[in-house]
Amino acid sequence: MYTLLLMILAGSMLAQQDHNHEHHYPIQAIPFHQVQLKDKFWAPRVETVRNVTIPHTFRKNQETGRVKNFQMAASANPTAVCSAFPFDDTDLYKLIEGAAYALQTKADPQLEARVDSLIVIIKAAQEPDGYLYTWRTILERRNNPNLISGVDPRGANINWLAGPRWAKEDDLSHELYNAGHLYEAAVAWFAATGKRNLLDVALKNANLVDQTFGPGKLEKAPGHQEIELGLVRLYQTTGEKRWLDLAKFFIDVRGYGDPYSQNHLKVKDQRDAQGHAVRLAYLYAAVTDVTALTGTDEYRAALQAVWEDIVGKQIYITGGVGATGSNEGFGGAYDLPNYSAYCETCSSIAFVNWGQKMYQLTGETRYLDVLELTLYNALNAGISLSGDRFFYPNPLESRKNVARTEWFSCACCPPNLTRFYSSLGGFFYAQKDNELYLNLFAASQTTFETSKGKSKVKVDIQQESDYPWNGLIKVKVNPTQANTFALKVRIPGWARGEATPLGLYNFVNPSIKPIVFKVNGKVFPAKISTGYATLERKWKKGDVLEFELPMDVQRVAAHPLVKADEMRYALKSGPLVYCLEGQDQPDDRVLNMLVAKGAPIRTQYEPNLLGGQQTLRFSGNLVTKKTSATSAELKPIDLKAIPYYAWANRGRDNMLVWLPYDVSVAKSIAQPTLATKSKLSASPELKGALSAASDQSAPKNSADGESTFVHWWPHFGTAEWLQYTFPDAQQVSKVRVYWFDDEAIGGGCRIPQSWRVLYLDNGEWKPVNTNQTYGTSKDAWNEVKFDAVKTTALKIELQLKEKVSAGVHEWEVE
Repeated sequence: MYTLLLMILAGSMLAQQDHNHEHHYPIQAIPFHQVQLKDKFWAPRVETVRNVTIPHTFRKNQETGRVKNFQMAASANPTAVCSAFPFDDTDLYKLIEGAAYALQTKADPQLEARVDSLIVIIKAAQEPDGYLYTWRTILERRNNPNLISGVDPRGANINWLAGPRWAKEDDLSHELYNAGHLYEAAVAWFAATGKRNLLDVALKNANLVDQTFGPGKLEKAPGHQEIELGLVRLYQTTGEKRWLDLAKFFIDVRGYGDPYSQNHLKVKDQRDAQGHAVRLAYLYAAVTDVTALTGTDEYRAALQAVWEDIVGKQIYITGGVGATGSNEGFGGAYDLPNYSAYCETCSSIAFVNWGQKMYQLTGETRYLDVLELTLYNALNAGISLSGDRFFYPNPLESRKNVARTEWFSCACCPPNLTRFYSSLGGFFYAQKDNELYLNLFAASQTTFETSKGKSKVKVDIQQESDYPWNGLIKVKVNPTQANTFALKVRIPGWARGEATPLGLYNFVNPSIKPIVFKVNGKVFPAKISTGYATLERKWKKGDVLEFELPMDVQRVAAHPLVKADEMRYALKSGPLVYCLEGQDQPDDRVLNMLVAKGAPIRTQYEPNLLGGQQTLRFSGNLVTKKTSATSAELKPIDLKAIPYYAWANRGRDNMLVWLPYDVSVAKSIAQPTLATKSKLSASPELKGALSAASDQSAPKNSADGESTFVHWWPHFGTAEWLQYTFPDAQQVSKVRVYWFDDEAIGGGCRIPQSWRVLYLDNGEWKPVNTNQTYGTSKDAWNEVKFDAVKTTALKIELQLKEKVSAGVHEWEVE
């Protein structure tokens, strides 16, 4: 119904298409609204997003001032900017896009009316020439560009809007980033409803951008890529080639800036993944679009090389990308720390979307193998099972320091998840001529058309499966009349003995079993090639294809250059990566576990655990005490692993993906010290778990993100303090402190300007007596000995340097 409505209403627009410009993707995905998911894994997830996440995101956009920004921008006398970031406009756009996709699969008049009311507010905020960017409109109407202090809530002193329109577009303003999300929302809304109310707003803005940017005009690259994708969507909807040309301009104009936004080289000359992960994936998804839709080959080498650099050197076993928090992006080859892993949820979404486009362009199943890995693990972990709590980063190790939250000040991830899950069905099937590709597995139904002479034959496909808990898959094929065509079934890389393409991760003892295909109960000699089993025959109504993918539990080892995973393995079954979460074990200290390399692993489906989970059970040991570098005292323990995506749905906990099998890398239980037995307190707004300062986790250096720390970001130049309150009076005479300083990775914490030690004497704080200088050395312990005092509490006072913050890895007391 929606598709027919779109075809009728869009006819006049599509008539404008340049018919000399008819390139397209060789492989076409079956649209999501033509795929009905009916499984127990994804279908409930999609319904939760429809019924919980979308209403939750509407509510949070209202509560956090994002809607109010548009109302202020429409006012003749606005009073204030109402949210934290100038790109907050996009949270409404992404929400509208997600709602539009939900409407394409299920009518909801109330949801449609709610979006229409938002569009009225958005339209009213647009300036007469098409400019739409609420922050600038509000500030200029206030005639007070300094109304906002320019202080990022995370602590960076940033003036996002310095100068006139577009002045900081290639840096911080996000004006074109906002526009791109507007265009995508408008196209989705038009496709869902046939209404032009938001599309007209988008086209008016796009006309302004086209008048402003281009060869001989303003030649700037977007600081945050996204408009390129939006322009491609406008081109596909309207047929106006100038939108595709403008998208290509924004790609080609790059090469004069820095790697953070992939502006350091011309795109066609880039060969490795650098900078911000979301920006990169958005950029290269658009580059793939332009490659397919123009027929150019100029970017193909870059597309392949950058993707291979990520998958061969910079991706996590969960499929997460972007290792470092300081740049929300790539840290370099084999630099894949687990505790501090960033793996932003948005980067997983962007990477999956790019992978789908690369598959459609090339037909290579390796892109689907990685897409599936990211989808089931890093991306799926980004949203709680309840649909109203989220992760921004997705680490692979936790020390009870991570919790899901209902929203973020920078809230890009929640609305991004609404649009992704609402269109999830579009990843399962694809078509090329008379070939139907079955790419992902789930109980589902779709229809497609094949050619029979000059006529078309409709074919109904019904997939029955309990994937990923079970590898048995049945496909019912029902053409309206008997017809010859090919079913191409993807054989996942993990079923062919390949943990990931390009060898960054490998199975320890790969189990490769032949996959037998049967049609109507009889073995069918499928042709196996390029990751597909091709079954070509004259299909008739009632035909049934059956096959079973091997779902053995596999141990995965990382490349030797990934030092964070040395002498450890991860567990994987089918597409799912597993982890240990503390509350599933007899002892929750999973970071102190040692697992035998060949311990037998049993599987068990637990219907009452976290909505139904298949768990893994095996034997391990708690490392109670290390007696040498290669030996330890061990306590046998039974362990249970759950799928990684399901962790942190029961509160803060210890969690571990990479399991040590060698004593040399295992961590023993920390022995009690005066610091661990004391109560730790601090000056207000200290970030991080207080216990980090006394957990005996010695850092490799001051910037070591794998060692726990506390910090006062974004406090700058202030006086701060940490305090130990002892269980009873103690005689102390020495402290030593290891400062947290992340200058080496571009962070904002530095060693303090100065510090001192004080003790509590009859309710009064007094400085200790020492003839030593208080050390402020980086990458080293700073030790101070003083005259012994008997006290119930000890305090260190820090004076932070101007314009930077400070932090502490560890504070020991003797």
